[in-house]
Amino acid sequence: MLIGRALVDGRAVDVRWSPDGPVPISLPDDGDDIACGGHDIAGPRADAELIAPAAPVVLVGIAQNGPRHPAPVQAWLKSPRTIVPSGRTVRLRRDAGQSVAEGEIAVVIGRDCTELTAATAERFVRGVTAVNDLSSPDRTVIDVRNFESKSGVGYTPLGPWIDTAADIDRVALGLEIDGAVVAQTDAAALPVSIRDCLAYVASWTPLGPGDVVMTGAPFSAAAVQPGHRIDVIVGGVRLTTPTS
Repeated sequence: MLIGRALVDGRAVDVRWSPDGPVPISLPDDGDDIACGGHDIAGPRADAELIAPAAPVVLVGIAQNGPRHPAPVQAWLKSPRTIVPSGRTVRLRRDAGQSVAEGEIAVVIGRDCTELTAATAERFVRGVTAVNDLSSPDRTVIDVRNFESKSGVGYTPLGPWIDTAADIDRVALGLEIDGAVVAQTDAAALPVSIRDCLAYVASWTPLGPGDVVMTGAPFSAAAVQPGHRIDVIVGGVRLTTPTS
């Protein structure tokens, strides 16, 4: 099922996808049915405005999840205030060198992760969505903590939907620039699996419902320029970001 968030009568509410428009739902707080689609509380709202499908307290990026990195993966924190919804135009920084789009599988957490392990990771996952971890890699020469290189207004487009039925071990990932396919891969190609990444993060910091872990882009990154349209496709979820 596809679930997300939308503005309905000026208020942010949880919704599920329907062909007639988003349907407001009530989601479980932190129960065994974290991957369910919730319970309808109203009919379809064609006037609903989709926003980012999660509002995390913790937004984690995974570094060194690539074939050229012999060291274990490492995590870093990105400001949740950089999150914007699908369709929002992002102005690329002019003061940080080359801009790069990093299409990634984003995992949305569904419950407190105090007992998460690699073997049990899927029990703690609400679902997956698409994320564009916009970056300025030229800054990494002097910015080893990824603060400058990952910062910018709107530099984390997210959504528009969370796929609650996606397989975290096999979900497909694609990146398109101006409609041209530049990357096509999947979770199984990640050198360090999504479940191992989640176990690593959870072993060091608390994660809870709504938090987001971005799982890396070893095969799905491309340089971009102002005016490009970037699409990140995770399973059946397509995230679109115009740039200026």
